[in-house]
Amino acid sequence: MTDVITQAYAHLDRQDADGAVAILLAMGGGAEAAGLLGDLLLEKGKLEEASQAFRGALAEEPDRLPCLRGLVAALAGLGRHGEAMEPCRLLLDARPDDAMGHRHMAHLMLAAGDRDAALAHAREARFLARHDLEILIDTAQVMLAADEGLSAVEMLDGALRRAHPADPALPRGRVILARLWTQLDEPGKAAAVLRAALQADPDDTGGAAAALAELAHGPAAATLSAAFVRALFDSYADRFEQELVGKLRYGGPGALRDLLLDHGIGPGAGLRLLDAGCGTGLAGAALRPVAAHLAGFDLSPRMVEKSRARQIYDALWVGDLVASMLARPAAHDLVVAADVLVYVGDLNPVMAAAAVTLADGGHFAFTCERTVEPGFILHEGRRFAHGEAHLRRAVADAGLELRHLAPFSARTQRGEPVPGWIALAVKP
Repeated sequence: MTDVITQAYAHLDRQDADGAVAILLAMGGGAEAAGLLGDLLLEKGKLEEASQAFRGALAEEPDRLPCLRGLVAALAGLGRHGEAMEPCRLLLDARPDDAMGHRHMAHLMLAAGDRDAALAHAREARFLARHDLEILIDTAQVMLAADEGLSAVEMLDGALRRAHPADPALPRGRVILARLWTQLDEPGKAAAVLRAALQADPDDTGGAAAALAELAHGPAAATLSAAFVRALFDSYADRFEQELVGKLRYGGPGALRDLLLDHGIGPGAGLRLLDAGCGTGLAGAALRPVAAHLAGFDLSPRMVEKSRARQIYDALWVGDLVASMLARPAAHDLVVAADVLVYVGDLNPVMAAAAVTLADGGHFAFTCERTVEPGFILHEGRRFAHGEAHLRRAVADAGLELRHLAPFSARTQRGEPVPGWIALAVKP
């Protein structure tokens, strides 16, 4: 076995990885040789062969931790996340402080749909590898995918600022940071990162020039990304009501309550009510008297927690605006969206989804911001304003009837009323 390892390393010293692999395949050997073979095959991207080599090594020495780590990487790369879970657990049982193991487990838990566990392992990897930029880059991407986008960019930005100027991961890290900002609908910040990356790395080893060109020529968004909205409100949750009601004089929920009362929908109506984009529950509190069953959802987990604390909802969940309505056909008599459609450009998917979730005769009451343009615009406040023509067409195309549409200001900005709409549509 010693001769095999010696010959393999002799080939590696001559930069002949293929020769090393050939020696190891031809002469075999013990767990050490199989582990080295697995490492070389993994580097070459031969994941299936690498997994077999690591399994061979572990059959002889089950506690060989580098081989457990390699097996997890190979299986995860093959998309066999369920298979990778057990060796990853064994690795972390033996070495709870293994940053790479936590990094892998974060990905595996994310693939399994366990967001909380994924975040727990990502945070552990971040703590254990606070000086390993490669792991921190990967951890930031896991955090974004697990709905912690704002925390992800803050963590990666700090790591890049602390990194040694010669760290080979730095160019890639800057480009990843820019992509994270892009996914959070912050193109200006993304562009600034990419320009700085090009200045620091004139050879552009990270691909910043291509990313900058892609950013400059990308299509205009029809809506803000879920990642941006979620990060915005997760960071805003603790001061949301103080800012919105106290400073911006927000009056959307009360106005919707009065609009419904004008159309014969008042306390005791006994409706199945869906509070779409419930936030901290302001609309739910205003409209609870009309509901026999009050359900709500929001993209932001922290906002849902605030709504849950009110103890007025019969059902609450974290969910997407359109998907949540489409998943519940004919389940509601009334849907309200108070100050929610300002984060949506094209209203057609929302109106179509509302038509699906409403029972016949059900109502959709909503507020949004107003523009004189016929379509919709994304203004400097990162909120959409909608023209009358677009709004009317979206309602009609969804098969709904517009019963009420009037100018209305739900809030102020810099002391001035923000132009908006208040509307009520019905499903015939």
